[in-house]
Amino acid sequence: MKKKNPEHTPDVEEEKVVEAESEPVEEKSEVEILNVALLEEKQNYLRTLAEMENLRKRMQKEKADVTRFAVENIVSEFLAPLDNLENALGFTSQASDETKNWAMGFQMILTQFKDVLVNHNITSFHSEGEEYNPHLHEALEMEETEKHKPGTVIQEFMKGYKCGDRILRPAKVKVAKEPSKQVEEEKLQEEENN
Repeated sequence: MKKKNPEHTPDVEEEKVVEAESEPVEEKSEVEILNVALLEEKQNYLRTLAEMENLRKRMQKEKADVTRFAVENIVSEFLAPLDNLENALGFTSQASDETKNWAMGFQMILTQFKDVLVNHNITSFHSEGEEYNPHLHEALEMEETEKHKPGTVIQEFMKGYKCGDRILRPAKVKVAKEPSKQVEEEKLQEEENN
């Protein structure tokens, strides 16, 4: 660059050099600004796509949950009549031959109902002899006994059902408990008196 003389007026070539130096700086900053803006818009677009995908998945899960809960509620209403039918068929051994023939037909129908439950992943679970679990069992009765360990289910009044890991209906059971000291003392006194 030439030294500027205060009395010297810039010629056309000097003006072109100054303009040429300033233009690329302005263009470069505009390109950088546009690149930054493009990058931000790209990130916003990707974020929006991810949110839409998450929303779609959440809606599918909610729909599946609502359907599953509806099926489970309807099925749970059928469990009591199925239990009653099964209990009634348990007494057919004492019936007449004609009644046994009818009972055999009802047994087939009961088997079909049970197959439908299994197809929907609904199964009964056995409780007698198991440790009492408040998530699986509803204690209707407690019995003081020394024959069973305290907290053991000693009788099942009504089967429990579950769908996968979810409990549809807890089993209604009788649970063993430790005899009270008063009962033990009375037994000891009776033994001593005899």
